[in-house]
Amino acid sequence: MTRKEFDFILTRMLDADPRLSDINLTVGKPLQAEVDGLLKPVCQDLGIQSLTPFHTEMMVLNLVGKDRRNIQHLLTHGSCDLSYHLPGRARFRVNIFSQRGHYSIVMRQLPTRVPTVEELNLPMVLNAIAEEKNGIALVTGATGSGKSTTLAAILNIINRQKAVHVVTLEDPVEYVHQAMTATFNQRELGLDFDSFAGGLRAALRQAPKVILVGEMRDRETVEIAMSAAETGHLVLSTLHTVDAGQTIHRIIGMFELEEERLMRIRLADSLRWVVSQRLLPKTGGVGRVAAFEIMGTNLRVREAIINGESEGKTFYEMTQQAKPYGWLTFDDYILDLYGRDVVSEETALAYASRRAVVKRGIDQIKAGRGEKTTDIEGLKIDKEYSKRIGREKPFSEE
Repeated sequence: MTRKEFDFILTRMLDADPRLSDINLTVGKPLQAEVDGLLKPVCQDLGIQSLTPFHTEMMVLNLVGKDRRNIQHLLTHGSCDLSYHLPGRARFRVNIFSQRGHYSIVMRQLPTRVPTVEELNLPMVLNAIAEEKNGIALVTGATGSGKSTTLAAILNIINRQKAVHVVTLEDPVEYVHQAMTATFNQRELGLDFDSFAGGLRAALRQAPKVILVGEMRDRETVEIAMSAAETGHLVLSTLHTVDAGQTIHRIIGMFELEEERLMRIRLADSLRWVVSQRLLPKTGGVGRVAAFEIMGTNLRVREAIINGESEGKTFYEMTQQAKPYGWLTFDDYILDLYGRDVVSEETALAYASRRAVVKRGIDQIKAGRGEKTTDIEGLKIDKEYSKRIGREKPFSEE
């Protein structure tokens, strides 16, 4: 399979569905595209009913090319990450990995244009992150939940409004930012630096005002990020955690017990925002919508970071109480989506952080609409019950 043939296959797959987010190439399966979170076979008219080991090996050779580092990483560690450009059409973030002696490929399509907060319909409080002068802002969520897109939108605000130097450390570079007011230097792991910790340490000597770290993967990276935040830099990064509270616990858990007290104090001083997100299927099953949890920092949050959560002082409760300031819990955001008929009741409950809270909120929305809030019917007061009880003799009198 030549490079030209491989690019033709990719082009046909992109043409098959404009909402395609990922391409999955697995031995024993047909060509597959992920649309709205579900895999489906595509381009079966190309004659590839089932991919063979030869097919995927040829595709791997076209993707890796002559990059010795990726070849070595694939052979040594069993997987590698890279980017791939389909001329005039699309860019991809690619992961190649071995499974049962064969190679599989997952390709995430990257938009060629940097989105804005308004276009993505993101909460406007995210503009406040771009206004920060220093500290750490984290965007968290599962793989494929849109963390990189949210960060790109925040960087786009900085690019339009501030004449500052921005250094990004990515694996690989996803959104290419064209310099507007800001100056961007975008570095790729493996190509421009050897590790996030090393790249971040070097970035401190490159006079940036804003540093984007693709992922906080280890304690060394977290420690250097805190040092950068403490010395006047704004550090943006991601973590694979489900909500704001777990994000705090995850960072603290990276350090030894004897270091914990000091790290809690440093984290309380440097943390500015935690934005968590989940993608929910829309009503009708066509498309997905992002739900957000957004927690900033204030005296109560800093105290909880230093001393730990306690009754009435959990991160969830503090986020709920700060709703007038733009902070949001997942449950509040999901209830708003349900109230606007964007997601179904089943979806709202399935993705809730606290199902009981969301269930009560759904019942209130239904009651306001005049809809039933329960399936139990036919209940009525038995007016004769008390009369019957009164006629019966007490047990003690028998």
